[in-house]
Amino acid sequence: MITESLRSLYNRDLDKLKTELEAYQNEENLWKTDKNIANSTGNLVLHLVGNLNHFIGAQLGNTGYVRQRDLEFSLKDIPKAELIEKVKATAAMIDSVLSQLSDEDLKKEYPLVVFESAMTTDYFLIHLLTHLGYHLGQINYHRRLLDNRL
Repeated sequence: MITESLRSLYNRDLDKLKTELEAYQNEENLWKTDKNIANSTGNLVLHLVGNLNHFIGAQLGNTGYVRQRDLEFSLKDIPKAELIEKVKATAAMIDSVLSQLSDEDLKKEYPLVVFESAMTTDYFLIHLLTHLGYHLGQINYHRRLLDNRL
């Protein structure tokens, strides 16, 4: 069942995101940018949490989450512990929502047209997972660049 694979992969990558946050030696570095790096780790985390809570929580799980995308990139200096809690809560939400989806649900059309045309729910869930992985890699690189300058 693809749902079990998706649950496992989201859990793995969100756990890795939590580990990356914990690994920052200097909490101030979570909010720094450098040269051509436009987004801080803190803002990328807020973006991922907002994105997943909107597209999975609100749209598939009817959680009532209301996304404020502009704040994902404008808020600053949220404590690392609070970011970690947001990641944990997002992981729990995703696991709960995905555990309620059947293979038939995954083959249905996703409730929103996000790109230029309709797509299946499983296609979009895979897209969201690759989006998470993309930003997770950026965060890892960001941490290693900044923490090596201490």
